[in-house]
Amino acid sequence: MTPMHRPSFALAAETGPGTARLRVTGDLDHETTGELVGAVRLHLGARPAPDDLHLDFAALSTCDSTGLSGLLLVHRLAGARGTRLHLDNRPPFLERLLDITGTLEYLTAPPGEEPPGQAGEPEQRTGAL
Repeated sequence: MTPMHRPSFALAAETGPGTARLRVTGDLDHETTGELVGAVRLHLGARPAPDDLHLDFAALSTCDSTGLSGLLLVHRLAGARGTRLHLDNRPPFLERLLDITGTLEYLTAPPGEEPPGQAGEPEQRTGAL
């Protein structure tokens, strides 16, 4: 049996006035999510914290449930600092994962704002399950 090739995981950071950008390459999964969260904590800990945090997923290969959980934690950390989270260059598989799980609007809502259906009002769905 031939071992499967896994793309390597890498983060590249760029900072500018009021902005931090992390380019995510490879798989965002149970082995790599901690590295992303750690890098986000580092950038959000800057004084002053950035106004905007961009996660660039143009070179993302996969994202599993742990990766999604990590993105939810990143959103919470950014919101606590008043930093807007941007999920840039989302590949189709990530877009689908965020859509299926109903997390896209939540993750991209401005800090302190709840997306529609989240502010204590039950979301209405139509159609059979």
